[in-house]
Amino acid sequence: MATKVFDTAAAAVADVSDGATLAVGGFGLCGIPDVLIQALVDSGVGDLEVFSNNCGVDDHGLGLLLNEHRVRRVVASYVGENKEFARQYLAGELEVELTPQGTLAERLRAGGAGIPAFFTPAGVGTPVSDGGLPWRYASDGSVAVASPPKETRVFGDKRYVMELGINADFALVHAVKGDTAGNLVFDKTAMNFNPLAAMAGKITIAQVEELVEPGEIDPAQVHLPGIFVKRIVHTGPQNKRIEKRTVTASEGAAQ
Repeated sequence: MATKVFDTAAAAVADVSDGATLAVGGFGLCGIPDVLIQALVDSGVGDLEVFSNNCGVDDHGLGLLLNEHRVRRVVASYVGENKEFARQYLAGELEVELTPQGTLAERLRAGGAGIPAFFTPAGVGTPVSDGGLPWRYASDGSVAVASPPKETRVFGDKRYVMELGINADFALVHAVKGDTAGNLVFDKTAMNFNPLAAMAGKITIAQVEELVEPGEIDPAQVHLPGIFVKRIVHTGPQNKRIEKRTVTASEGAAQ
Protein backbone atom coordinates (compact mmCIF):
# COMPACT_ATOMS: atom_id res chain seq x y z
CA MET A 1 0.00 0.00 0.00
CA ALA A 2 1.37 3.39 -1.02
CA THR A 3 2.06 5.83 1.78
CA LYS A 4 -0.24 8.80 2.28
CA VAL A 5 2.56 10.90 3.77
CA PHE A 6 4.22 13.48 1.52
CA ASP A 7 7.53 15.10 2.42
CA THR A 8 6.48 18.60 1.36
CA ALA A 9 3.32 20.60 0.80
CA ALA A 10 4.56 21.38 -2.71
CA ALA A 11 4.64 17.68 -3.57
CA ALA A 12 1.19 17.11 -2.08
CA VAL A 13 -0.46 19.79 -4.25
CA ALA A 14 1.68 19.29 -7.36
CA ASP A 15 -1.19 17.89 -9.47
CA VAL A 16 -3.68 20.66 -8.62
CA SER A 17 -4.12 22.14 -12.09
CA ASP A 18 -5.62 25.29 -13.55
CA GLY A 19 -9.41 25.25 -13.35
CA ALA A 20 -9.57 22.86 -10.39
CA THR A 21 -12.30 23.05 -7.73
CA LEU A 22 -11.17 23.26 -4.10
CA ALA A 23 -13.00 22.72 -0.81
CA VAL A 24 -10.98 24.54 1.85
CA GLY A 25 -11.45 24.12 5.58
CA GLY A 26 -11.20 26.67 8.35
CA PHE A 27 -13.29 29.38 9.94
CA GLY A 28 -11.97 32.92 9.64
CA LEU A 29 -8.26 32.32 10.19
CA CYS A 30 -8.89 29.44 12.60
CA GLY A 31 -7.83 26.04 11.35
CA ILE A 32 -7.01 27.11 7.80
CA PRO A 33 -4.57 24.97 5.77
CA ASP A 34 -2.18 27.89 5.37
CA VAL A 35 0.88 25.84 4.39
CA LEU A 36 -1.01 24.07 1.62
CA ILE A 37 -2.47 27.37 0.39
CA GLN A 38 1.00 28.90 0.25
CA ALA A 39 2.18 25.87 -1.75
CA LEU A 40 -0.59 26.56 -4.28
CA VAL A 41 0.47 30.20 -4.49
CA ASP A 42 4.05 29.11 -5.15
CA SER A 43 2.94 26.60 -7.80
CA GLY A 44 1.37 29.30 -9.99
CA VAL A 45 -1.93 27.44 -10.41
CA GLY A 46 -4.96 29.60 -11.25
CA ASP A 47 -8.53 29.84 -12.54
CA LEU A 48 -9.68 28.10 -9.35
CA GLU A 49 -13.19 27.66 -7.97
CA VAL A 50 -13.17 27.63 -4.17
CA PHE A 51 -15.75 26.38 -1.68
CA SER A 52 -14.94 27.87 1.71
CA ASN A 53 -16.68 29.66 4.57
CA ASN A 54 -14.69 32.80 3.75
CA CYS A 55 -11.46 33.87 2.05
CA GLY A 56 -9.22 34.73 4.96
CA VAL A 57 -7.72 38.22 5.04
CA ASP A 58 -5.85 40.21 2.43
CA ASP A 59 -2.39 38.92 3.30
CA HIS A 60 -3.07 35.46 4.67
CA GLY A 61 -4.86 32.25 3.75
CA LEU A 62 -6.99 32.25 0.61
CA GLY A 63 -6.45 36.00 0.41
CA LEU A 64 -3.00 35.25 -1.02
CA LEU A 65 -4.55 33.47 -4.01
CA LEU A 66 -7.11 36.24 -4.44
CA ASN A 67 -4.42 38.91 -4.42
CA GLU A 68 -2.78 37.26 -7.42
CA HIS A 69 -6.11 36.78 -9.22
CA ARG A 70 -5.79 33.00 -9.13
CA VAL A 71 -9.44 32.46 -8.10
CA ARG A 72 -12.23 32.57 -10.68
CA ARG A 73 -15.23 31.77 -8.47
CA VAL A 74 -15.96 31.52 -4.75
CA VAL A 75 -18.87 29.82 -2.97
CA ALA A 76 -18.79 31.25 0.54
CA SER A 77 -20.86 32.53 3.44
CA TYR A 78 -18.89 35.60 4.43
CA VAL A 79 -16.84 38.25 2.66
CA GLY A 80 -15.65 39.39 6.07
CA GLU A 81 -12.43 41.28 6.61
CA ASN A 82 -10.96 40.72 3.15
CA LYS A 83 -11.09 44.06 1.32
CA GLU A 84 -9.62 42.63 -1.87
CA PHE A 85 -12.32 39.93 -1.92
CA ALA A 86 -15.01 42.63 -1.75
CA ARG A 87 -13.23 44.82 -4.31
CA GLN A 88 -12.86 42.04 -6.89
CA TYR A 89 -16.49 41.00 -6.44
CA LEU A 90 -17.88 44.51 -6.83
CA ALA A 91 -15.56 45.24 -9.76
CA GLY A 92 -16.74 42.20 -11.68
CA GLU A 93 -13.39 40.43 -11.47
CA LEU A 94 -14.65 37.54 -9.34
CA GLU A 95 -17.82 35.45 -9.33
CA VAL A 96 -19.24 34.94 -5.83
CA GLU A 97 -22.10 32.70 -4.74
CA LEU A 98 -23.03 33.79 -1.22
CA THR A 99 -24.66 30.92 0.66
CA PRO A 100 -26.14 30.70 4.17
CA GLN A 101 -23.47 29.32 6.47
CA GLY A 102 -25.41 26.28 7.65
CA THR A 103 -26.46 25.53 4.08
CA LEU A 104 -22.84 25.63 2.91
CA ALA A 105 -21.85 23.25 5.70
CA GLU A 106 -24.61 20.82 4.79
CA ARG A 107 -23.84 21.07 1.05
CA LEU A 108 -20.27 19.96 1.77
CA ARG A 109 -21.40 17.16 4.09
CA ALA A 110 -24.02 15.99 1.61
CA GLY A 111 -21.50 15.86 -1.22
CA GLY A 112 -19.16 13.77 0.90
CA ALA A 113 -21.99 11.43 1.91
CA GLY A 114 -23.09 10.87 -1.69
CA ILE A 115 -26.31 12.87 -1.30
CA PRO A 116 -26.92 14.88 -4.49
CA ALA A 117 -29.41 17.36 -3.01
CA PHE A 118 -31.48 18.12 0.08
CA PHE A 119 -34.26 20.46 1.21
CA THR A 120 -33.80 23.18 3.83
CA PRO A 121 -35.96 26.05 5.14
CA ALA A 122 -32.98 28.44 5.15
CA GLY A 123 -33.42 31.12 2.49
CA VAL A 124 -37.02 30.37 1.53
CA GLY A 125 -38.82 33.52 0.41
CA THR A 126 -35.55 35.39 -0.19
CA PRO A 127 -33.31 35.80 -3.26
CA VAL A 128 -31.48 32.67 -2.05
CA SER A 129 -34.44 30.61 -3.27
CA ASP A 130 -36.18 33.05 -5.62
CA GLY A 131 -33.05 33.92 -7.61
CA GLY A 132 -31.59 37.27 -8.55
CA LEU A 133 -28.57 37.35 -6.24
CA PRO A 134 -25.66 38.99 -8.10
CA TRP A 135 -23.06 36.29 -8.73
CA ARG A 136 -20.96 38.51 -10.98
CA TYR A 137 -21.08 42.23 -11.65
CA ALA A 138 -20.21 43.94 -14.92
CA SER A 139 -17.56 46.65 -14.94
CA ASP A 140 -20.28 49.32 -15.01
CA GLY A 141 -21.84 48.01 -11.79
CA SER A 142 -24.77 46.21 -13.39
CA VAL A 143 -25.42 42.54 -12.68
CA ALA A 144 -23.76 40.37 -15.32
CA VAL A 145 -24.70 36.98 -13.84
CA ALA A 146 -27.54 36.46 -11.37
CA SER A 147 -28.44 33.37 -9.39
CA PRO A 148 -31.23 31.24 -10.88
CA PRO A 149 -34.39 30.38 -8.93
CA LYS A 150 -34.25 27.10 -7.05
CA GLU A 151 -36.83 24.38 -6.69
CA THR A 152 -39.03 24.68 -3.61
CA ARG A 153 -41.41 22.14 -2.16
CA VAL A 154 -43.89 21.99 0.69
CA PHE A 155 -43.48 19.30 3.33
CA GLY A 156 -46.25 19.31 5.91
CA ASP A 157 -47.19 22.97 6.13
CA LYS A 158 -43.72 24.44 5.52
CA ARG A 159 -41.88 25.36 2.33
CA TYR A 160 -38.30 24.25 1.75
CA VAL A 161 -35.71 25.05 -0.91
CA MET A 162 -33.57 22.44 -2.64
CA GLU A 163 -29.80 22.83 -2.36
CA LEU A 164 -27.19 20.78 -4.21
CA GLY A 165 -24.41 18.81 -2.53
CA ILE A 166 -20.84 19.93 -3.22
CA ASN A 167 -18.02 17.79 -4.57
CA ALA A 168 -14.59 19.25 -5.27
CA ASP A 169 -11.57 17.96 -7.15
CA PHE A 170 -9.40 18.59 -4.08
CA ALA A 171 -9.94 19.44 -0.42
CA LEU A 172 -7.36 21.20 1.74
CA VAL A 173 -7.68 20.90 5.52
CA HIS A 174 -5.74 21.54 8.72
CA ALA A 175 -5.72 19.10 11.66
CA VAL A 176 -4.06 19.41 15.02
CA LYS A 177 -3.22 15.70 14.96
CA GLY A 178 -3.28 12.88 12.47
CA ASP A 179 -1.86 9.43 11.90
CA THR A 180 -0.20 8.06 8.80
CA ALA A 181 -3.43 6.28 7.84
CA GLY A 182 -5.19 9.64 7.56
CA ASN A 183 -7.30 9.61 10.71
CA LEU A 184 -7.60 13.23 11.87
CA VAL A 185 -8.33 15.20 15.02
CA PHE A 186 -9.39 18.85 14.78
CA ASP A 187 -9.17 21.48 17.50
CA LYS A 188 -12.12 23.55 18.71
CA THR A 189 -13.47 25.95 16.03
CA ALA A 190 -11.41 24.18 13.37
CA MET A 191 -14.02 21.40 13.58
CA ASN A 192 -16.65 23.66 11.97
CA PHE A 193 -15.68 23.28 8.32
CA ASN A 194 -12.55 21.12 8.11
CA PRO A 195 -14.28 17.72 8.44
CA LEU A 196 -16.99 18.75 5.98
CA ALA A 197 -14.53 20.11 3.42
CA ALA A 198 -12.49 16.93 3.77
CA MET A 199 -15.55 14.79 3.01
CA ALA A 200 -16.35 16.78 -0.13
CA GLY A 201 -12.97 16.41 -1.81
CA LYS A 202 -12.20 13.65 -4.30
CA ILE A 203 -8.56 14.01 -3.21
CA THR A 204 -8.26 15.35 0.32
CA ILE A 205 -4.91 16.74 1.47
CA ALA A 206 -4.37 17.35 5.18
CA GLN A 207 -1.66 19.38 6.86
CA VAL A 208 -1.19 18.12 10.42
CA GLU A 209 0.65 19.66 13.33
CA GLU A 210 1.40 16.32 15.00
CA LEU A 211 1.84 13.11 13.01
CA VAL A 212 1.69 9.73 14.78
CA GLU A 213 1.47 6.07 13.84
CA PRO A 214 -1.85 4.22 13.42
CA GLY A 215 -3.24 3.13 16.77
CA GLU A 216 -1.80 6.06 18.70
CA ILE A 217 -5.07 8.01 18.41
CA ASP A 218 -7.94 6.65 20.48
CA PRO A 219 -10.60 5.63 17.91
CA ALA A 220 -13.21 7.43 20.00
CA GLN A 221 -11.25 10.67 19.54
CA VAL A 222 -11.05 10.50 15.73
CA HIS A 223 -13.09 13.32 14.16
CA LEU A 224 -12.55 12.23 10.56
CA PRO A 225 -11.68 8.66 9.51
CA GLY A 226 -8.75 8.10 7.21
CA ILE A 227 -10.95 6.76 4.40
CA PHE A 228 -11.59 10.40 3.43
CA VAL A 229 -7.92 11.44 3.40
CA LYS A 230 -5.56 10.67 0.52
CA ARG A 231 -2.49 12.77 1.38
CA ILE A 232 -0.87 14.03 4.57
CA VAL A 233 1.83 16.64 5.16
CA HIS A 234 3.46 16.99 8.57
CA THR A 235 3.90 20.75 9.04
CA GLY A 236 4.39 20.96 12.80
CA PRO A 237 2.74 23.78 14.81
CA GLN A 238 2.24 27.00 12.86
CA ASN A 239 2.20 30.60 14.02
CA LYS A 240 -1.49 31.32 14.50
CA ARG A 241 -2.74 34.58 13.03
CA ILE A 242 -5.41 36.55 14.90
CA GLU A 243 -8.00 38.08 12.61
CA LYS A 244 -8.83 40.98 14.93
CA ARG A 245 -6.73 41.68 17.99
CA THR A 246 -8.69 43.49 20.71
CA VAL A 247 -7.05 44.71 23.91
CA THR A 248 -8.26 46.72 26.87
CA ALA A 249 -6.52 49.76 28.25
CA SER A 250 -4.25 49.07 31.21
CA GLU A 251 -5.47 50.17 34.60
CA GLY A 252 -4.75 53.85 35.21
CA ALA A 253 -4.12 54.60 31.54
CA ALA A 254 -5.53 57.83 30.11
CA GLN A 255 -8.99 57.40 28.67
